[in-house]
Amino acid sequence: MSEKKQQWHLKAFDELTNWELYGILQLRTEVFVVEQTCVFQDMDGKDEENCQHIYCVTQEGKVIACARFFPPGILYQEAALGRICTSPAYRGTGLGKELMRRSLAEMERCFPGQPIRIGAQTYLNEFYKSFGFENVSELYMEDGIEHVEMIKTS
Repeated sequence: MSEKKQQWHLKAFDELTNWELYGILQLRTEVFVVEQTCVFQDMDGKDEENCQHIYCVTQEGKVIACARFFPPGILYQEAALGRICTSPAYRGTGLGKELMRRSLAEMERCFPGQPIRIGAQTYLNEFYKSFGFENVSELYMEDGIEHVEMIKTS
């Protein structure tokens, strides 16, 4: 996929259009509910609480990657990154790495020098470690999927 055909956006909840929000929620449902066969309340009331949404769309406007992040003190004492996902159709293209790179760069811009905490699905542990995250908790189950909390401090 050519990067020229991708468009990246960073918006607060109240800046999202109906179509952008729909696309983000559609992708999150595709990945977290359908693909992972996990019944959970994705629309958790936190998307609008001081949250920033970073997402990538195709030339046609389809959301193919997204994440959300929060300042320190909202979800955790640290800044928080979550709901990180890429469309199954774009896996293996480097899009997930680009999403992480852009998310972390924006978080550093917004919260300079702040540690970042994630609740990571354990099968992605090595992926997050490649971005400097370290495990800081024991394994725990969330919505029937093994997770571990991880922190990036630099």
